[in-house]
Amino acid sequence: MTRPVGKPSSLRPWLMSTLGGWVDGWNRIGEQTAFYFQSLRSVGEAVVKYRTETLRLIAQMSLGVGALALVGGATVIVGSLVLNAGFIVGLVGYPQFNRIGVEALSGFLSAYVNPRLAVPLICSFGMAATIGAGATAQLGAMRINEEIDALEVMGIRTIAYLASTRVVAGLVVVMPLFFVAQLASFVATKAIVVTGYGQSGGVYEHYFNTYLRVTDIFWALIELMAQGVVIMLIHTYYGFTASGGPAGVGEATGRAVRTSLAASIFVTMAVALALYGRSGDFHLAG
Repeated sequence: MTRPVGKPSSLRPWLMSTLGGWVDGWNRIGEQTAFYFQSLRSVGEAVVKYRTETLRLIAQMSLGVGALALVGGATVIVGSLVLNAGFIVGLVGYPQFNRIGVEALSGFLSAYVNPRLAVPLICSFGMAATIGAGATAQLGAMRINEEIDALEVMGIRTIAYLASTRVVAGLVVVMPLFFVAQLASFVATKAIVVTGYGQSGGVYEHYFNTYLRVTDIFWALIELMAQGVVIMLIHTYYGFTASGGPAGVGEATGRAVRTSLAASIFVTMAVALALYGRSGDFHLAG
């Protein structure tokens, strides 16, 4: 007597597909983590053995090449972005303080918001959109043109030569970017409050100098340096592993930008909570 054969369950293909997706995602995370560790481990080799390439990348990232050099490269672009952010701090902050009669504290708002939040976030976004996206496109083009394979055949350590050098260059470029951006944010907020809304320059300077802390600027620089390393690691990985021709390079660049923006926000939140906690580390009383 034969047993009747039932219909195949539709749950099994779905379960296998889901598990396969999880396994592939876990493998990608492991591959990406290994690439990050290897890139960081090869930083010393990049500085010593490939210092010429590192210096070339620093000049390219900071001032730009070709048509981008006409506008000053990433430094001027990021400075312009932060300039607009400083304008917004003044445009939004002064009217809100004026509603409750404490418009004199607009200088405090500039000293508190710009170094702690506006400058690190806007700089990281600008880096991801300019320096990071450019690095992903460059490495992706080299990958699909088999230039990276050619370098490996020649005996060159490609991760150190292509990825670690860009991480070092991004870390160095962060410093001029930060100081230009910090100055632009302070100047923009003061211009809006003093020139636009007519507040006394002496009142603004008094509260600005009272609440501005040098440690805030220092920690903002450290935060932006950490974001720069994270951004360059993410973008070099996606460019190094790009595939699928020009369309694949564009897709890798888009994924790298999305990932680096999310990572920048996470780094900003983690550093802010670690440094300032929930209270903001200040006491305002009247």
